[in-house]
This record gives sequence, structure tokens and C-alpha cells, in this order.
Amino acid sequence: MELRALPWLWLVCCCGGGGGDDGGRGRGAGPGATFSRTGPPSREREAAAFRCGGCWAFSVVGAVESACAIKGEPLEDLSVQQVIDCSYSNYGCNGGSTLSALNWLNKMQVKLVKDSEYPFKAQNGLCQYFSISHSGFSIKGYSAYDFSDREDEMAKALLTFGPLIVVVDAVSWQDYLGGVIQHHCSSGEANHAVLVTGFDTTGSTPYWIVRNSWGSSWGVDGYAHVKMGANICGIADSVSAVFV
Repeated sequence: MELRALPWLWLVCCCGGGGGDDGGRGRGAGPGATFSRTGPPSREREAAAFRCGGCWAFSVVGAVESACAIKGEPLEDLSVQQVIDCSYSNYGCNGGSTLSALNWLNKMQVKLVKDSEYPFKAQNGLCQYFSISHSGFSIKGYSAYDFSDREDEMAKALLTFGPLIVVVDAVSWQDYLGGVIQHHCSSGEANHAVLVTGFDTTGSTPYWIVRNSWGSSWGVDGYAHVKMGANICGIADSVSAVFV
């Protein structure tokens, strides 16, 4: 897989899909999936997420949570609020960049604490600092890819690294109720960050399994299915993986 230098896309996170009670952490992505590593849902955070334009933070933290779990650590809800408040190159609930957040985590070797220690408030706040000895989860690095016209390589990256952070055009997604998204990406530019957790190639229309941060009342229990192979909504344009 070729590593390419990508621009930091600044997102004023799109839309908000209504939030709701989540069905529980570690939910599967549905029958028939050829591969799925589910990003851990959080009932309380996602019910309030649509009030804060912090999709960039949700996707990054979700990737770290999943990567740690794949490595054998307990599946934990880590603090999105910590990233919103403390990632100094971003704008909290007013928007930010997934690559900027990843660069901050990597460069500063920030330890993400548990959500219970630094809970999500759906608004900007002052950064809370923790001692060096405080337990937490840090990353060893990250990579960024442009998989446009190479979604087969994107699938290999998902199999290798686990859930992938992607930025998409999601303006029309707020009306998504189910099925496979195959068009209707209306704005033509990236405006939202999500987590690709798996794919299904068993049916007539292969699709990515995408975890959103708008609560389980949105989409398919909080997930969307996006057609593979056509770079729908720019899903393959800016893709990142984290290493822990």
C-alpha cells in the first residue's frame, strides 16, 4: 500500500442525525458480512454527539478504541471530550481535522483516558491535564492514504490495521434509513468523519460497513452501508489508520 501525503481536511461536521439509545457495545454489523471489526458504540456519548461538531474526534477515538481492543486490551470507551478540549490545532465542537488530531496524539504521545474519567459534554471546555503516571492509551503512529480508484487496497488496509478513519460528503446522510448508499452525495466536498469497520461482498452490491456518531436510532443501528468500488461520497479519498 502506497503512503501518500494528504492535506489536513478541516471539517465543520455535518448534519446530525438525531441520536438515540444505543443497542450496546460491541454490536455486530449484521449478517452476511465477510469482515467486520465493530467500532465500540457508546450509548451516552452518541446520544449527545449530534449537538457537537466533533465527528473528527469521534472517528479518531473510535479507531484508537478498536485498535487497542484488537491488540487484546479491554474494550473501553475512551474520552472524546479530551480530544475536543485538548487537541490545540483544532476547534472542538466547531470543527477540526482527523489528521491534525492524529498528529497531535502521535507527536505529544497523549494518553487517552477513559470516558468515565473525562466524560463527553457536547461542548467545548478547558483542557484537563493528567499526571504522567496516570493510566491511558497512546498511539505508536498512524498512516494516511488516498485510496481513490483503489478500494481493493483499502479493504486490505482494513484487514491489516482494523477500522479506518475516513472523511466523506454526508450532507444527504441525515435522511438515510437503510439499504446501500450508491449515490446522492450532494455537496461534492468532505464535511464529515466516520469509521469504516468492515465490508460485505456477498451480495449483488458490495458495501462498506460504516459506523457513524449520530446514535443508534440513525441508519442501521447507527451504521451505514456504502457501495464499494465507486468511491461513493469520497469514502476512499482520505483514509487513516492508527497503530497502538
